[in-house]
Amino acid sequence: MADIENPVPVMDEAKVSSVGDAIRALIEDGQTLLEAEIAYRKAQAVFGLGEAKVIALLLVLGLAFGFFTLLALVVGLLLALAFYVGVWGALAIVGGSLLALTALCLFMAVKRMDNAKAGLLGGDEAP
Repeated sequence: MADIENPVPVMDEAKVSSVGDAIRALIEDGQTLLEAEIAYRKAQAVFGLGEAKVIALLLVLGLAFGFFTLLALVVGLLLALAFYVGVWGALAIVGGSLLALTALCLFMAVKRMDNAKAGLLGGDEAP
């Protein structure tokens, strides 16, 4: 009769093992989530560095076009065009061409910077 008045709780082994399995599965899911997050951040960093290299290259090319074209074409074209359209006409043609090339390269660099920023921040504008 003492056993009926003070029942001893019996641990069900099926419940213990299922709780243990659930905890193990939860830990494995957490590890998988952590590994996926690390892989995502690595991919994000690789993307950012790749875009930075292209942006830097485009900026250097833009500046090179702006400088070397100014140096070579200004002298050559001003002398050649001055005979046909006058000094001021030659200056306008050469200056406009240089400005167009410089603006094109800088515009492309700014566009790639915006795409890289949108891609890194998770925006919808990334290609």
